[in-house]
Amino acid sequence: MATRFIASVRRLQMRIAKAYREGRYGKAKALQRLLTTSYHAKLLAVKRVVQNKGAKTPGVDGIIWSTPKQKIEAAEMLKRRGYKTKPLKRIYIPKKQKGKFRPLSIPSMWCRGQQSLHLLALEPIAETIADKNSYGFRPLRSTADAIEQCFKILSRRNAAEYILEGDIKACFDSISKSWMQNNVPMDKLMLTKWLEAGYIEEKQWYSTERGTPQGSLVSPCILTVVLSGLEATIKKAASDCKDNVNVCTYADDFIVTCTTKETLENKVKPAIAQFLQERGLTLSEEKTKITHIKDGFDFLGCNIRKYNGKCIIKPAKGNVKRFLADIRETIKKNGASKTEELILKLNLKIRGWANYYQHVCAKQTFSYVDHVTFQALWRWCLKRHSNKGKRWIKTKYFQQTAFRSWIFFAKVKHKSKEPTTVRLASASKTPIKRHVKIRAEAIPYDPTYHEYLDERLRKRLRERRFAPTWPKWYSLWGETLKLKDDKLGHARVAL
Repeated sequence: MATRFIASVRRLQMRIAKAYREGRYGKAKALQRLLTTSYHAKLLAVKRVVQNKGAKTPGVDGIIWSTPKQKIEAAEMLKRRGYKTKPLKRIYIPKKQKGKFRPLSIPSMWCRGQQSLHLLALEPIAETIADKNSYGFRPLRSTADAIEQCFKILSRRNAAEYILEGDIKACFDSISKSWMQNNVPMDKLMLTKWLEAGYIEEKQWYSTERGTPQGSLVSPCILTVVLSGLEATIKKAASDCKDNVNVCTYADDFIVTCTTKETLENKVKPAIAQFLQERGLTLSEEKTKITHIKDGFDFLGCNIRKYNGKCIIKPAKGNVKRFLADIRETIKKNGASKTEELILKLNLKIRGWANYYQHVCAKQTFSYVDHVTFQALWRWCLKRHSNKGKRWIKTKYFQQTAFRSWIFFAKVKHKSKEPTTVRLASASKTPIKRHVKIRAEAIPYDPTYHEYLDERLRKRLRERRFAPTWPKWYSLWGETLKLKDDKLGHARVAL
């Protein structure tokens, strides 16, 4: 059943993208309207909302969709006629910089469902017009692709040596409302309602004069549309082939490489400022700077630098410090917890962090992280058993194997099964493997790249050990879906 719904929606999305590529904008608009009234699309929109991480976080009305009956009723009630937006619930989350907070706006479930539905119609066009080397908030693209793009444009001997690190100031909150209403290819009435919904903070309603709310499902896709054309503008400004200009963008962060510092200062930076000004955006002066590759720079949590002419990408020192501070805080807060519970919490953090950096030169950093984690755990053990000897503590909490010693472990007893052993994950055991970057021009709504994307996704699932569970395969992006397998359909939607 799920695959039939996916196939129906994918066919319409493919037709929307094809019509827009051919310049038939009226046809694309009519197909968008057809998609947003499709019952299959409404079911998928509700499915996306209830499977999101924030599905249990209500909006200002306090309503969540938790039961199957509520979900079906929500899909049937997703209609354009009679729809009225509710104001957003404003909360603040801490930034990486201490003392600074980022505003986060939480829509009601009703608004989230409408945004998810119209996102299905907007995404094919956004993918069609997006820059080739833009990797943020786009399907089948990730930070690993952006980091690999940086390596490709900077690792060669004749590569550009100067890098403009760009950051857009308050990106989501500053986008011009009039520009979005005139240029974002979606239902203008629905877009205007979302932009003018306002937000509630401390039981007080505030209007929104500009920008699109952070926390909205459709906002990342709108940002992709807003920044489309940035790469072409930069290359047009530095049209000389000797400048060796390359661009890599991830959301509101981007880098521009060039042979000379003067070209970046006198041509590229003014062109970027003018491009952003038309959309109501400005560059952040404190975060935008020009750096030489020998000095290195931080991008997406990685430090990229050339050592004696060789480009090496490592985890950024600031990110390592924050991660280790989080590990120490987790251990400190669980002073009275069971050992297996502490191991479970640490394993989630260690594996997730190590998997993020498994595509760069991080082996030495992984060993350092394991060492600092061991020291924190040893202090935790000594404080937990202040009246016991160190030999007794080592025997109780640390295990030894043929190839490794001092493994933090715990024995878990089950009522009907034999006791099992849980061990602390080791970051240094994570294999380092170079990431294969997605083709810059490959998008899922162009049939030319279906075979390539299917092969890439098949390889990804095989690496995650999904292949033995689902031996058969079918085309994700094609117009015919032969195999009816709900599990595989859900996996493909999630990926």
